Amino acid sequence: MSIDGQRAGSTQHRVSPVAAGLAVFAGALMIVSGIGAVFQGVAAVINDEIFASTPQYIYAFDLTAWGWIHLFLGVLVGLAGLAVIRGQAWGRFIGIALVGLSLIANFMFLPHYPSWTIVIIAWDVAIIWALAVYREDAA
Repeated sequence: MSIDGQRAGSTQHRVSPVAAGLAVFAGALMIVSGIGAVFQGVAAVINDEIFASTPQYIYAFDLTAWGWIHLFLGVLVGLAGLAVIRGQAWGRFIGIALVGLSLIANFMFLPHYPSWTIVIIAWDVAIIWALAVYREDAA
């Protein structure tokens, strides 16, 4: 046995508590963000008049279509967040990709619901950072 409690010659790596905490934080934030996107998507699909109308916006899509985009992305981001919390390596990689798509979609949705969208964009940046700095082999 070595000083840190592992057997000599063991190939196990210790994970930094800070890195693990950031991953759990990112996973939890992904779940919350995903649930928020699902609610936002359902609201847009059922009653798209609650969002601001922007006829001169360059990314003009039907708000019902935006609702389906947010609903679909929200479910995927939430599921990836569960995988991150469970410690799945693929969850971090998929999470970065999905949260990046969420960031882009929310940027394009900005004129329709600016206050909530700015919050989600900030969360997405924090999630990407937390998932990108995580290293299993950190000491």
